[in-house]
Amino acid sequence: MGTDLKLKAADGHELDAYRAEPDGPARGGIVIIQEIFGVNDDIRETVDNFAKEGYVAIAPALFDRHERDAVLEFNEDGMAKGRALKGALDWDDVVKDVDAAIAQIDGVGKIGVVGFCMGGSVAWFAAARSSVQAAVCYYGGDILSNSGEAPKCPVMFHWGAEDAGIPLDGVHNVEADHPDIPSFIYEGAGHGFSCSRRGSYHKEAAGQAMGRTLEFLTANIG
Repeated sequence: MGTDLKLKAADGHELDAYRAEPDGPARGGIVIIQEIFGVNDDIRETVDNFAKEGYVAIAPALFDRHERDAVLEFNEDGMAKGRALKGALDWDDVVKDVDAAIAQIDGVGKIGVVGFCMGGSVAWFAAARSSVQAAVCYYGGDILSNSGEAPKCPVMFHWGAEDAGIPLDGVHNVEADHPDIPSFIYEGAGHGFSCSRRGSYHKEAAGQAMGRTLEFLTANIG
């Protein structure tokens, strides 16, 4: 139901994006931020699902600065390559690319950002550095070392209690630094628990987290 298109960031970099429209009037806009596996079928389906909820949704291809069309498998090789691509990113450049996606859907109403894995961290940076009205961060590991960012909009956190890559002590430190931010830890859930295509998918936690996400977006976006 969506469309592939091109975006241009403020520094002239061109990147791909996937956008989907709601059937009726838009409630607002949502920028969906990818995991380390690229703008793959799962992210496209997520964009489509948010469009079904009434939002204009768009996912920018954040790896395009280093490798075009980087869509990786959910396996060890894909994870290793995704981590390498993520490691090559500059967060300031990533925010420029998010801003390009925001600009592309400007005019649809208030705009929020929802990110998963790497994208959860990017959503955190966008909350502090971009013109979004809400941010939802799913298991963003780099939030722990960047807790000093000062969000300018309402934020929500989702974490897996069994996430081997994000220690709960670090999560609790973030919660202590930002006691006003709703933060949910899901027992029995690991990293990537919201992605139905991953072995770590946790149906109950994913459903509960998405329900909370949609309520949060309704309250802050429309």
